[in-house]
Amino acid sequence: MLQTTAPKVPPQRDLRNFLEELYQGRHLQAFRAGQTIPLNPQDIWIVCRGVVQLSTLYPNGDEALLGLACSSMPFGLPLSLIYPYQAVALSDVDLMCLTLTEVQQSPDLSQEIFQHLTRRLRQAEAMLAMAGCRRVEERLRQLLLLLQMEIGQPTVEGTRLNVRLTHQHLASAIGTTRVTVTRLLGKLKEEGWLRLDKDRHIVLL
Repeated sequence: MLQTTAPKVPPQRDLRNFLEELYQGRHLQAFRAGQTIPLNPQDIWIVCRGVVQLSTLYPNGDEALLGLACSSMPFGLPLSLIYPYQAVALSDVDLMCLTLTEVQQSPDLSQEIFQHLTRRLRQAEAMLAMAGCRRVEERLRQLLLLLQMEIGQPTVEGTRLNVRLTHQHLASAIGTTRVTVTRLLGKLKEEGWLRLDKDRHIVLL
């Protein structure tokens, strides 16, 4: 279902470099892993370093993963119709905040943000396709393949996911329980499909 390699797309300029050229002197805002990112109706955040988890809450309190905003990806209330909509730093992150007015008044900036929004669109489509898988194990495999493309770092032993994900993170993303994810990860390790490194990061083999 999910391609194991990213599709061929035109190379995209690093949005952080573009923003630093455009807004010299504007400071980045740093958030530690686990911190909630404040969201305002007129603000768009750009990820300059790290990964931000985007999610919503169901009425029963369960959390549902909407996506991961990685380097150069934009996110914020103006880009979503979901409510409630929350953003939490999954790792230590550096972000730049732009107002909606700034984006609307700059054709160059709008074009740059649009190009990186296509990454979010492809990610969202992959997650929708994943949600349609009946078997939980297949949903987990598809999620890990998606994470491999988004936050994977090639190593000698395999592809290491740069962010340490808890079993609850994975469970929320695929609509199952933490206990089920723990069992399935053990099964995938036995099959030689993945392993955990010394820092407890997942390595896909």
